[in-house]
Amino acid sequence: MREVSFIKQNKEKWLSFEAAIFNNDFKDPDELASQYIHLINDLAYAQTYYPKSKVIVYLNQLAAKAFQKIYKTKRENTNRFIEFWKTEVPLICYEYRKFIYIAFIIFFAFTFIGVISAANDGEFVRSVLGDNYVNMSIENIEAGDPVAVYKSGSNWGSFIGITINNLRVGIIAFILGVFGGIGTLYIMFKNCIMLGSFQYFFYEKEVFWESVRGIWIHGSMEIFAIVIEAAAGLILGASILFPGTHSRYTSFKNGAKTGVKILISTFPFTFFAGFLEGFITRYSNIMPHWLSVGIILITLGTISYYYLIYPFKVQKEITQLPILNQSSI
Repeated sequence: MREVSFIKQNKEKWLSFEAAIFNNDFKDPDELASQYIHLINDLAYAQTYYPKSKVIVYLNQLAAKAFQKIYKTKRENTNRFIEFWKTEVPLICYEYRKFIYIAFIIFFAFTFIGVISAANDGEFVRSVLGDNYVNMSIENIEAGDPVAVYKSGSNWGSFIGITINNLRVGIIAFILGVFGGIGTLYIMFKNCIMLGSFQYFFYEKEVFWESVRGIWIHGSMEIFAIVIEAAAGLILGASILFPGTHSRYTSFKNGAKTGVKILISTFPFTFFAGFLEGFITRYSNIMPHWLSVGIILITLGTISYYYLIYPFKVQKEITQLPILNQSSI
């Protein structure tokens, strides 16, 4: 069968199934399972005969959505809390991976602007961070401890205060996505400019390595989580600007639900980053280099794997699932 005929033959069935999935219009779980079986069969057929077709991407995304819906309707008693992070979030990240990639591109671009601005304007860092903070940092550098600022306050006080602030930044970055994503971009721009200029400041003072060993012990997870939260804000904004075949309200509602799930998924990483900053970073100047570098690589590797690699693994497992047993639904 030619691809055009295949699409024409099944188009209405796919669109009907998609609408039912998005609008929660399945009252009978068995009906949902039956439709899912047909969808998986169509996907397998397309992968066999039209391996380079865009229809495979569409059917893959639809299958992931259907799987999430089926999973929620299982009668067996599953641990919803665990499955949220184990299956649901990774599938969402896979489906919306382009937004995550875009968020990282924007992050690097804005951070680079901060670096270039600081390199070409000696007063730029002061205009961004303030005279008091810059002067304090210079004093710390001259005293031989560039990241001494992270030693101020108690362990628990720092942990709680830092975690609350990071959660606030992430939530605001997401919520401001309601303005077509512009608010999210503003939060990213503001924080990335600070990060880029701050790191260049340490480079200029010839203590870049010391700053990396201190800042990125907690910063790997903290900054990465903020980028993911920004991606959630961009998803929210896109749901308003580009509703596609859905009404703008339905698209916004779906975008908000998706964004909230991604936002919530970052909270454990934000908490752990706060813990590291409150209890571990303050000892970065006395711990062995291999230990500080090891912590940075492990934390960065963990969160990178979860959001950038693991979603592909979950998606692959789902698309290779055998036809579901309807009796388990």
